[in-house]
Amino acid sequence: ILMGLGNPGQEYERTRHNLGFLMLDCLQTSWHFPRFKLDKHFQAEVSQGQLAGKDILLVKPQTFMNLSGQSAQIIKLFYKLESTQFGIIYDEMDLPWGKTRVRKDGSSAGHNGIKSIIAALGSDKFLRFRIGIQPENYIAGSERRTPVLARFSNAEEESMGEIFNDMQKVIESELGSLVD
Repeated sequence: ILMGLGNPGQEYERTRHNLGFLMLDCLQTSWHFPRFKLDKHFQAEVSQGQLAGKDILLVKPQTFMNLSGQSAQIIKLFYKLESTQFGIIYDEMDLPWGKTRVRKDGSSAGHNGIKSIIAALGSDKFLRFRIGIQPENYIAGSERRTPVLARFSNAEEESMGEIFNDMQKVIESELGSLVD
């Protein structure tokens, strides 16, 4: 399962907090997976396909960021999965714009979507693909809600393709650990 975090609705489409959704759109296109379709049971838009002979389900929860775990829990139970079979792609305010990091476990670090997923999966043992969204002029300790819901600058929009290409390579290199 590759789950990208974001918020549903047109008003959030091109905001920093929806970088997980945008990354999944990139993967869906690059991997030639079918278009995303709403699956009401999973409370998510999903696209299923195969990559290197492995079944992959791309998931965009439609529950809003802070309740992303609801979708993760339903999918975990339906497919009888372990938390380690999930890879979560999301924005990271504590990383500079475009910087990427991968973690295999740990706390939510204050990210409410990850907090919800940890609670729903009953474990913090899942891959996290983090993409930095911190604006260049961000002052540490200042209010966080405004920057995460802000739209991208022109320079950020222009750099997204390269960021997504780099993250795609990282995700593809880690896929084997999700499928076992």
